[in-house]
Amino acid sequence: MVKHIVMWRIKDHAEGKSKKDNCLLIKNDLEGLKSKIPGIINIEVGINILMDNAAYDLVLYSEFEDYEGLNQYQNHEEHLKVAKYIGLVKEDRIVVDYEK
Repeated sequence: MVKHIVMWRIKDHAEGKSKKDNCLLIKNDLEGLKSKIPGIINIEVGINILMDNAAYDLVLYSEFEDYEGLNQYQNHEEHLKVAKYIGLVKEDRIVVDYEK
């Protein structure tokens, strides 16, 4: 199994929306990919509740059967649409992929 974890810092205002609105939109869009992209075992998005300068605003936790499944997800047109929007509203991003 491959686990894919991503965290983002979101701009205070971007694309005509507040940080909170963009976090909710991204959460909904990412979690909606499970029904659109085969191979996703689990996908969950959390919105940060800790007010700390070291904290990121969003976290994605997802699981795939293997690296090929992760690769298909990352290159699927539905994921690319969400990723494009995130690129417009994010300040920073970190990622970890690992096998379990």
